[in-house]
Amino acid sequence: MNSREALINTFLEGSPWQLAQRRPLNQDASFRRYWRLELNGQTAMLMDAPPPEKPVSEFADIARFLRSKGLHAPAIYSMDVSQGLMLIEDFGSDTFTRILAAEPSQENALYDLAIDTLIDLHRIGVFAGLSIDEYDISTLIGEAQLLTEWFFPAMTGQPASTSQKDRYSAAWQESFAKLTPHPHTLVLRDYHVDNLMRVERAEQPALCGLLDFQDALMGSSAYDLMSLIEDARRDIPDALRDRCLQRYFAAMAKQKDFPSQKALTPWLNVLAAQRHAKVLGIFVRLYKRDNKAIYLEHLPRVLALYTSALAREPALQPVQQWMTHNLPAEIIDLSVLGITAN
Repeated sequence: MNSREALINTFLEGSPWQLAQRRPLNQDASFRRYWRLELNGQTAMLMDAPPPEKPVSEFADIARFLRSKGLHAPAIYSMDVSQGLMLIEDFGSDTFTRILAAEPSQENALYDLAIDTLIDLHRIGVFAGLSIDEYDISTLIGEAQLLTEWFFPAMTGQPASTSQKDRYSAAWQESFAKLTPHPHTLVLRDYHVDNLMRVERAEQPALCGLLDFQDALMGSSAYDLMSLIEDARRDIPDALRDRCLQRYFAAMAKQKDFPSQKALTPWLNVLAAQRHAKVLGIFVRLYKRDNKAIYLEHLPRVLALYTSALAREPALQPVQQWMTHNLPAEIIDLSVLGITAN
């Protein structure tokens, strides 16, 4: 028995779940691990998030806030903040991803549910009692730098120079400076089908269960919408993308002081490029540093999404120019990572 297992046993000691059967779930791209606990037909989820990473109390605070606003985040049963352990409600196994793989005909219904949940989130006008940081421009640019730190050297065979990194940051700064500010909302940051659950309750319409929001920040309402329709792991048909945007903006048009679709589209495009730049770096890092090659299969899609966002948004011209001079398309060869063309 290792030290974490001993801590988990101590955490569960004296609770009804002490004798539960524990079944590990597939590990995701984060440092966290999860187990499903099963006892007498009942289940719960055990989250193991060892310090000094983000404390589990932040997940609990956001979950309680979301639940207080009528959104479906897991109930918190117990937690040990000092050890990074938490026992939470189990939403089951029906992630949107799994449902879509088994029942493709459910695509419109599931994305409608995801959009309606996002609408409810963005209609929250007051975030009193929720103390979280801003998803500011500095943070966004820092994330985009993952492209220069990991994807760039993978493609060129050498690290980006300090000058290249500085010019890259300046290009992003210039792009964001072209956008019109708008009121911020809670940004869950990983709002896509892997982290959304269809939760069935007796005599109720299906609910959208929310997962993986412990890194939430206050930022642009465009971010989570963009994350859903520019999914790094799944192709989104144009018709579905248009359906989502139409449904979202039709509802939000009734919200006082909310930007129109025309006004928010530059933010959608710039944040899409920023997220794809970040993800290109993260997926290469997971492979190079953490020996997780599974994410490489998504790199062609992410690269295509990144390239598309740069091409369609005038505000991104500075970043596009940096790419042309420092990482042009002709030197990007994903086969160096063992990725073959489809």
